[in-house]
Amino acid sequence: MITHLNGKLVEKNPTNLIIECGGIGYEVKISLNTFSAIKSEEAIKIFTQFVVREDAQILYGFATTDEREMFNHLISVSGIGPNTAMIMLSSLLPSDIAQAIVSEDVNTIKSVKGIGAKTAQRVIVDLKDKMAKFEFSSDNIFVENNTKRFEALTALVSLGFDKKAAEKALDKVSTGEESVEELIKLSLKIL
Repeated sequence: MITHLNGKLVEKNPTNLIIECGGIGYEVKISLNTFSAIKSEEAIKIFTQFVVREDAQILYGFATTDEREMFNHLISVSGIGPNTAMIMLSSLLPSDIAQAIVSEDVNTIKSVKGIGAKTAQRVIVDLKDKMAKFEFSSDNIFVENNTKRFEALTALVSLGFDKKAAEKALDKVSTGEESVEELIKLSLKIL
């Protein structure tokens, strides 16, 4: 419903922001990672997720779309509500959560307050296949070749190819000079 807010930062607290947009002040719940990422500048753009519950309507805010996407993945897991997801995103970066899920690191997920062993295992089982995008966040994705490789891998996985097979194909064809389209075409010949 509300995907982002672009306005004036009125108030900044570790758990929430007040953003004025068009004369209306919106309270937005945030994680500590978002709190750290937001400077105290007056103009701000924050990505949001609107959650409607029986007893409340809450706007959650994120500094990046990756964090919002991780939030949505987390709340899709049975036993993880929006507040628990925000605690996870306050304790760990989205890339750290993704890495823990992919490597089946129950202890890292359990280290978050309020997450037990069963819930941690459920998070891993439910989200492992969805973490292809986040796996590369621990690399420096701002390096051009990594970005091209990541985009090619994402495209191949979305076409229905197995992620591991796509990674192997990309390893074989990538020299760092190809465009995303060339990487995809060369990988498709191998796959």
